[in-house]
Amino acid sequence: MVSGRHGQRRVPELCLRVCTPPLGGAAPSLAARPPGLLGESLTTCQLSSVPLQMMLYLSAAYGALYFLATLLMVTYKSQVFSYPPSHLVLDLTLLFLLGILEATRLYLGTKGNLTEAEVPLAASLVLTVAGALLCVYFLLWQTLVLWADSVLSATRLTLHSLEAVLQVVAIAAFIS
Repeated sequence: MVSGRHGQRRVPELCLRVCTPPLGGAAPSLAARPPGLLGESLTTCQLSSVPLQMMLYLSAAYGALYFLATLLMVTYKSQVFSYPPSHLVLDLTLLFLLGILEATRLYLGTKGNLTEAEVPLAASLVLTVAGALLCVYFLLWQTLVLWADSVLSATRLTLHSLEAVLQVVAIAAFIS
């Protein structure tokens, strides 16, 4: 607690949220507030999505785990099983493409969410769909699919679908 004028106590860093008033309504007035009871700064409504930001952080951590685990499994499969060299090159190329796509997707998603910009968030949504398609490849269509591949890819698809829903909700909030 911080002491204000004349020994009054006030809450530090408390901000009054001023949003767009309803149609025909008047804007909130600050003239009637007692001095020192509210913080001195005004902020506008924040539209950034905290659940989306949490999903982006979780997806970044899981993306690194997924990339390393899949790389190790492709290496294991190429050593233990009969793995055609052309298919090995295809799987590794798609895995590295997925890593680059994921880093770009997470950057645009975080930037779009924190700056409340629709364009980077929409680009991240498109890259989320592309990343989901690559996950489907690793889930169903790669040369050899291990049980661990299935579990990792299904979990990643679940994260992508939750993120896509949250991105659509955030874009709708930014536009309105």
